[in-house]
Amino acid sequence: MNRLALICAIAMAAPAQAGGPDAAALERLVRQDCGSCHGLSLKGGLGPDIRAPALSHHDRQSLQRLILDGVPGTPMPPWRPLLTEADAAWIADYLLNGGME
Repeated sequence: MNRLALICAIAMAAPAQAGGPDAAALERLVRQDCGSCHGLSLKGGLGPDIRAPALSHHDRQSLQRLILDGVPGTPMPPWRPLLTEADAAWIADYLLNGGME
């Protein structure tokens, strides 16, 4: 998928920001957008396993930064243009607490 198509897909999947994080929309984003690289069960694919046991070396804040800023030199994009700090914190908590397991 080219960068423009990826940005459009992310923008369409991104949750509305009024009233704080939309848990259902963010869960969908994790399943669809994160799952497209990290595997549909988040066990790994193009990107690494992002289930709770594999993320145990992260705390909420470090994972939130990784989500927002991406990983330079890898396919992991920065989500900061599309997600708020609160959205990224929700996703970090969701992943660290085994939300899809």
